Amino acid sequence: MSADYIDQFVECADIIQVGARNMQNYALLKELGKIHKPILLKRGLSATIEEFLLSAEYIMANGNNKVILCERGIRTFETYTRNTLDLSAVVAIKRLSHLPIIVDPSHACGRDWMVSSLSKAAIAVGADGLIIEVCEDPENAVSDGKQTLTPFCYKKLVKELRVLAKAVGRDIA
Repeated sequence: MSADYIDQFVECADIIQVGARNMQNYALLKELGKIHKPILLKRGLSATIEEFLLSAEYIMANGNNKVILCERGIRTFETYTRNTLDLSAVVAIKRLSHLPIIVDPSHACGRDWMVSSLSKAAIAVGADGLIIEVCEDPENAVSDGKQTLTPFCYKKLVKELRVLAKAVGRDIA
């Protein structure tokens, strides 16, 4: 959240994540542009696609082109899910930008039983990757247990995603 800690992260992290609430923390984004670590930029809760891409520009304008975008759901009037996953953003960003975009279905829906379907949809529309929360014991997870898959469910999902990816001419590493 603060540019004051960037040096500490650069020393020990392979990638630096900018959470949704800091997508418009322009002082932080500018400083992240001066380092040479990949930046995972999560879309803000109410950010338009254009605002999301412009936040990435703040980083790149300062020299760091290693930006990965992350669609993690936006705030809408819907209250059943944690957020509303905007898969149209993936399609639009693939057209408007050269940047990779991944999807975080766990945070988007907040419900473990929805993660599989949303992951499949994300791969089908062209997402470059997924962030899926996994825990041995989701009921006792430190945070976000309700949206977390068990290792067994995750392994099953990856197998299904490989089949789907192949069907749409893609591959899962």
